[in-house]
Amino acid sequence: MEKNLVLYRENQKPIVWDAYFKKTKKQKPLVIFCHGYKGFKDWGSWDLVAEAFKNEDLFFVKFNFSHNGGTVENPIDFPDLEAFAENNYTKELNDLNDMLNHLLSKDNPFINDINQEKIILIGHSRGGGIATIFASEDTRITSLITWASVCDFAKRTATIGDLDLWEENGVKYVLNGRTKQQMPHNYQFYEDFKANNSRLNIELATKKLKIPHLIIHGDMDPSVSFDEAKALHTWNPNSVLISIDNTNHVFDSKHPWDDKNMPDKLKQVVEKSIDFIK
Repeated sequence: MEKNLVLYRENQKPIVWDAYFKKTKKQKPLVIFCHGYKGFKDWGSWDLVAEAFKNEDLFFVKFNFSHNGGTVENPIDFPDLEAFAENNYTKELNDLNDMLNHLLSKDNPFINDINQEKIILIGHSRGGGIATIFASEDTRITSLITWASVCDFAKRTATIGDLDLWEENGVKYVLNGRTKQQMPHNYQFYEDFKANNSRLNIELATKKLKIPHLIIHGDMDPSVSFDEAKALHTWNPNSVLISIDNTNHVFDSKHPWDDKNMPDKLKQVVEKSIDFIK
């Protein structure tokens, strides 16, 4: 387990990442996990998830998107709201590309532990949308798994009726119910979305997929409706759709998570994902 490694980039914010793997002579499939909106790599049970993948002899990486609000010094929660305000989907796609490039480069000290022919993306919530778009663009990705993924960035990018006010003020705020922070979104978020509207269309991306695709979603998800999972499955009929009964958006996890074991519903998600990979 290697925690809080840092990928420094020229003229860009650094990316903080973790690697979980067994030190063996065998090269392992690479699994990259993308967190969601108002998320971070150390949220809730994600460390336990990483351990579970490691124990199945997979090379599991989770990272913070560069503008998620965390810092190198404090990658948990949101000490840097100025960075959060400047985040957008394009930056997250670029972060994922830079992370993958680094993992497959000679600069990665663990490169010999990675099977470069087997690269799996897992995305939770908004991260599922990012992972889907990236997988549709990058031929290095060999499998895609989404957990409670959104199916449409457009309807989440702006609430109809407040665009003029957002543009006028230059920023709008969303309350973080857990930390009680007012999370800022600068208007550039909307401008970037409009400028990259076609690229950021999850439906189009899903229809382009030619690789194994697993969709897992809780049937009682109050944040992202199970209907969104059904839409993804409709757009890619070759995908596998699994419903997890009677669970929420984070599969009964929460932050902080003090138990030594994952919640049972999340454990089901992990087990089904590992089975799909293997």
